[in-house]
Amino acid sequence: MDQSIIDLFDEFTHGTMGRRVFMERMAKLLGGAAAAAALAPILKNTYADAGIVPEDDDRLVGETVTYKVDGVVMSGYLTRLKDGAKRPGVIVIHENRGLNPHIKDVARRMALEGFLALAPDALSPVGGTPSDEDRAREMIYELDREATLARMAAAVPFLALHEESTGKVGAIGFCWGGGMVNRLAAADTPLAAGVPYYGRQLPVEDVPKISAPLCLQYAGLDKRINAGIDEYVAALEANGKSFELHMYEGANHAFNNDTNEARYDKKAADLAWGRTVEFLKRYLTE
Repeated sequence: MDQSIIDLFDEFTHGTMGRRVFMERMAKLLGGAAAAAALAPILKNTYADAGIVPEDDDRLVGETVTYKVDGVVMSGYLTRLKDGAKRPGVIVIHENRGLNPHIKDVARRMALEGFLALAPDALSPVGGTPSDEDRAREMIYELDREATLARMAAAVPFLALHEESTGKVGAIGFCWGGGMVNRLAAADTPLAAGVPYYGRQLPVEDVPKISAPLCLQYAGLDKRINAGIDEYVAALEANGKSFELHMYEGANHAFNNDTNEARYDKKAADLAWGRTVEFLKRYLTE
């Protein structure tokens, strides 16, 4: 697919552009409305076709759990192996589409790696994630920024105190969730490790607050997010922070999302996943 279409879609999914304007601009790139309408389904996520770990996998137990933050009830999907053993926790933070089937699938993958995985729904305070992705994106950006950080940060002690937790908790996040992992690392929580995938970087003035080692995963074609890498890395180094950075050349933003045919990159996703698991096990189990 032409990179200009991918870049336009990225602008649509991470800005204030409405679907009508997006389709009009895509029609201009493709030479007509019919071509744009034919291509649009390929750009959408197709959850039914791409799940890796079934919801009813008999190795796992999954459930909806809740925790409170300043009187607000937060909901999340908690999953782990059935043996009841204590294991380190990992918070799985969704993209700007909310807690959808793909992120629940990622949580199950993390559970199969031996972690107690919790995927909170940041949209819990406003009724939870809707099925309409466009509306979910709008709702994400309507949330109060600092209140949302506090609500997601509260998932760390909640998971640490779970009866099947060892007390150590890490986090992974994608897109909006990747930016949230960067913020959690500096939010005065007992977070032990963070893996942000193509997430917006912290302002340099907040870098000294980072207390968790980070494994930064970036896509080579992601101009929007990558514009902040050099300044972020310089600040991390200047402040003696523990981090590693991996760049996946030729991959687009959201390369890990296997429900999106246009942007998924299996080679990059598999390599990044292996590095993610190794990094989390290094800091959460050793």
